[in-house]
Amino acid sequence: MSLHGDALAVLTSWAAPSAEEDALRVSFLDHLRAHDDAMLRECAPGHLTATTAVLSHDGERVLLTLHPKAGMWLPMGGHCEPGDRTLAEVALREAVEESGISGLELLPGPLALDRHQVWCHPPHSWHLDVEYAAVAPAGAEAVISAESLDLRWFPVEEIPEPSDEATRRLAARGRATLAMLG
Repeated sequence: MSLHGDALAVLTSWAAPSAEEDALRVSFLDHLRAHDDAMLRECAPGHLTATTAVLSHDGERVLLTLHPKAGMWLPMGGHCEPGDRTLAEVALREAVEESGISGLELLPGPLALDRHQVWCHPPHSWHLDVEYAAVAPAGAEAVISAESLDLRWFPVEEIPEPSDEATRRLAARGRATLAMLG
């Protein structure tokens, strides 16, 4: 199955936890059906991306990056690449690349959807973000990458400003999922 086919399957079977996210799910599916290149950054109207909230082994902290373009504390994430086969693979790859932590375990997902404006194609484009969570091994130490101004662990309940509601929601859902599995 192609990455595009995986995204169709994932979003078709995903039970959205809110009416707002179900509307996003339907719009993401419509976008996938309308654009063969919807998984790639070259898709000017918008493209699917994957984000991952990296949680500490106990789920109490979340690792956030100070994003250089957005100027906000955000989870790890980014664009799909031609060799990617699944959205989950994209989510895990981006989390490892941006956190520097090996041995991350992806939780069952996705956990959320978000649509936000970006500047990939001026004057703007959209990221259709499929969001996951991963758990770091105990004692994991993050290593800042060139894609970040800073990288820090924060208590899930104390995500600093500037950030956004999508980041807070994803961290909380990741912690709840980990607790449910635990």
